[in-house]
Amino acid sequence: QVLLVESGGGLVLAGGSLRLFCAASGRAFISTYDMGWFRQAPGKEREFVSAITWNGVNTYYGDSVKGRFTISRDIAKNTVYLQMNTLKPEDTAVYYCAARNRVYINTPWDDLQLYEYWGQGTQVTVSS
Repeated sequence: QVLLVESGGGLVLAGGSLRLFCAASGRAFISTYDMGWFRQAPGKEREFVSAITWNGVNTYYGDSVKGRFTISRDIAKNTVYLQMNTLKPEDTAVYYCAARNRVYINTPWDDLQLYEYWGQGTQVTVSS
């Protein structure tokens, strides 16, 4: 059983920053999984935000967050981070951490179906 726990969400003013954390536990090989962040606003579909390969070498971003968000991971700590800068009200959503097997390396990063494990989410609210 794999457990992903997000934290770091909260209320911030537009233009501000937050750092999200995703702690993974339960199976040793989770460190070899690719990791992603998604978000879901009320009434909208879950949206791809960012992903990072199992070794931290390659990162990917959704168009709406490029240049503002940065994903990283600490393999030894089994933790993935999402640094969010220049936040906008439209970034308001529940943010989810997810893990997928690295065998899917050549498939779209925004395909939710390929992510095997999901966290419960952390709320991010950006006020104008």
